[in-house]
Amino acid sequence: MTFAIHGLAVARGIAIGRAVLVASSRVDVAHYFIEPHQVQAEIVRVRNGRNAVVEELQRLQAEMPADAPHELAALLDVHLMLLQDEALVSGVKHWITDRLYNAEWALTTQLEIIARQFDEMEDEYLRERKADLEQVVERILRYMKGVASPVAPPPCSPRRGNAAALGLQQDLLPGDMVDVPLVLVAHDLSPADMLQFKQSVFAGFVTDVGGKTSHTAIVARSMDIPAVVGARAASQLVRQDDWVIIDGDAGIVIVDPSPIILAEYGFRQRQTELERERLSRLRHTPAVTLDGERIELLANIEQPADAAVAVRAGAAGVGLFRSEFMFMGRGGNLPGEEEQYQAYRTAVEGMNGLPVTLRTIDVGADKPLDNKSSKEAGGYLNPALGLRAIRWSLADPAMFRTQLRAVLRAAAHGPVNLLFPMLAHVSEIRQTLAQVDMARAELDARGTPYGTVQLGAMIEVPAAALIVRRFLQYFDFLSIGTNDLIQYTLAIDRADEGVAHLYDPMHPAVLQLVADVIAEGHRQGKSVCLCGEAAGDVAMTRLLLGLGLRSFSMHPAQILVVKQEVLRADTRKLAAWARSVIDADDPADVLGS
Repeated sequence: MTFAIHGLAVARGIAIGRAVLVASSRVDVAHYFIEPHQVQAEIVRVRNGRNAVVEELQRLQAEMPADAPHELAALLDVHLMLLQDEALVSGVKHWITDRLYNAEWALTTQLEIIARQFDEMEDEYLRERKADLEQVVERILRYMKGVASPVAPPPCSPRRGNAAALGLQQDLLPGDMVDVPLVLVAHDLSPADMLQFKQSVFAGFVTDVGGKTSHTAIVARSMDIPAVVGARAASQLVRQDDWVIIDGDAGIVIVDPSPIILAEYGFRQRQTELERERLSRLRHTPAVTLDGERIELLANIEQPADAAVAVRAGAAGVGLFRSEFMFMGRGGNLPGEEEQYQAYRTAVEGMNGLPVTLRTIDVGADKPLDNKSSKEAGGYLNPALGLRAIRWSLADPAMFRTQLRAVLRAAAHGPVNLLFPMLAHVSEIRQTLAQVDMARAELDARGTPYGTVQLGAMIEVPAAALIVRRFLQYFDFLSIGTNDLIQYTLAIDRADEGVAHLYDPMHPAVLQLVADVIAEGHRQGKSVCLCGEAAGDVAMTRLLLGLGLRSFSMHPAQILVVKQEVLRADTRKLAAWARSVIDADDPADVLGS
């Protein structure tokens, strides 16, 4: 019987194939008290388990194929950092030593405590890292129990071997599956698991859990493989060898489709593949509208190695380098000036002369660097409104200037723009610019060479959008961060399922703020870029062009599809229509008409 399972669409495209199930790898944990003389032995058991998992992940990194997505390497780094997180290590020791918990009980108790801290984080990407923490603890527990990993290194056989790699028995894989596409259905998948079958025949992924920024979603997008996550009980509802359709555009999984549905999706799949081939030919085509307007399509990146991906995608530069990912998961040991300089330099040189816009650290009470609770980090009940982003940097001038010096030094190797997040007050602007001047003076005093940078401000607080004219008196360019601008304008925590449906990028107030910022930039002859999720949403491309936006920054995988929309657009005809969209009571209805 045909039925559909709904989840989150995280990687576009259609996949059709037979289901290969990966059963949940949860390990049963015994809970009992130990004797005082057993404390040291229990601590050693945990340490040995952690060290074994570290060695396993390091081996995977060393053996990683050259063509593996860079996201996999980055996510393995995240797992290694979590394994060595002092909050995890010291917490486990506490439960064993002070409470006399057995090793497994202590490990899962500390996992629950840290997981609650992740749940309270405002940032969606960081909140999703709770799943990574659960997976590294799972691996430690499996080692301690002597249970094999659910995904073992794949044998040489390219097809039947993949089933064995997933811990499946050969007799579970019917003979006719050897020559048909396979789709993977699992409760969850770790980066190490995905690396194991990177070169497999899987045409798509479905997981019960995960969000749009979960590791499965990130890797699926990087591999350009259709995926649906957050499909709840998919791994229980789908049976081994079921025919499954993954609609990565709509976030739907169709199980046991009828011949008519199968034929329809087969046609759509062929059309999608042809469309991707056509899009690939646009990589070197200039992004110019029908009326001759040149549009700048830039890439958002998180790590220096991402620069190569941006270049391959045809990006005109990096519109947003999120530098905070270099600072996280280090147990409070922040990167020094030299380490930051080398990382930024790698990104700048990797862009081969194209500009790199580097945003200063955007962390705070919701994303503490030193693993303290949000209360210890900032004392705020609502971390979204607390000591974060530029407020955090200005509260620690020494740390801030360390980053500024590293960025200035990297600018000697190529064009660099320096972007400051979450500014709202003119006083903050003046303090920020004063810190930049001090950083230059410190480099001059040392005789250290550095380059010239353009200075910009992020517009992600309504207050900033409303006084944008004053901002432009101080800055060379602006970048609109729609994700936070929407959240703060509508007073909606997009992580709160109770109100997430009210998070609306098409709200008239949000669109009016965006339009006003773009218009003021034009009046003063200064560049305005948009780097939030809306930049890569092809449904909004024509509207943003009509509002006068000429610079977009997005995930590299989204560049070509947005470029196609740009090439088809005539901005002269879009301006009046865009105005009518903003003026409508329900802009989404006008946009879709």
